[in-house]
Amino acid sequence: MESRAPSSAASSSTAKPAWSPPSGTLGALTRAAHERANADAAGLPELRAQARDLPKAVPFATALRGDTIRVIAEIKRSSPSKGDIAPSLDAVSQAKLYAAGGAAAISVLTEPDKFGGTLSDLRAVSAAVSAPALRKDFIVHPVQLWQARVNGAAAALLIARALSPSNLALLFNEAAAAGIETLVEVRDETELARALDIGARVIGVNNRNLETLEIDVSNAPRVIALIPSHIIAVAESGMQTVDDVSAPARAGADAILVGSAISASTNPEAAVRALSRVARVSR
Repeated sequence: MESRAPSSAASSSTAKPAWSPPSGTLGALTRAAHERANADAAGLPELRAQARDLPKAVPFATALRGDTIRVIAEIKRSSPSKGDIAPSLDAVSQAKLYAAGGAAAISVLTEPDKFGGTLSDLRAVSAAVSAPALRKDFIVHPVQLWQARVNGAAAALLIARALSPSNLALLFNEAAAAGIETLVEVRDETELARALDIGARVIGVNNRNLETLEIDVSNAPRVIALIPSHIIAVAESGMQTVDDVSAPARAGADAILVGSAISASTNPEAAVRALSRVARVSR
């Protein structure tokens, strides 16, 4: 299908408001990520050397295309909005259940303080399942992308609101240099324009405002409708049931990222299978 041109709200020629550092919960998480990344930065040359000997990463974007909604199933022990979700969750066992349910990709949270994740989770999951793994974290420094590559990730999350336009572009290009893909997360038309400007191939639209933690389930369908059809669109946050997925599916979402509902589910395999059967409408 021929791509539809983005609306004027998402056009790269439209004047964009000046970026300011994030506040609230996202601001605190981003500042903590900077501290961790700065402490790890000295290891960047070694990580780059290790990555040279690795096989090509599993394709991420192509796994998210199909006639039905593709599910990026997330391993999530806790979060700032919900507190404990599944604190004793075993990452490998959960990933295998997700894969059995038809998950197209596995999102592995590696943020340690508020989400209870580790790079060891990413490494173990990447080795245990064939589905591509996404490093879900607050990426603010190149070292985090090379950590993702060395620990088996096929892709990494970049949050537009957390990054200045110049740093978003820098990290997007650094991910390509590391041999991994990116999921560029946006929330509104301004951030969508920035994602399009850097050439993002997979764009996620979050229903959750990460600064206030409030959810507006109409947000992802609204912004996804503006994304050109050749770009993969992912709806994020606030989806628990098949009914919750219907609005983003009708708006043309290719995939959804679901964490809390399936991490806490007593039958995550069945939960992923049900979500994966939702038909999507082409944009």
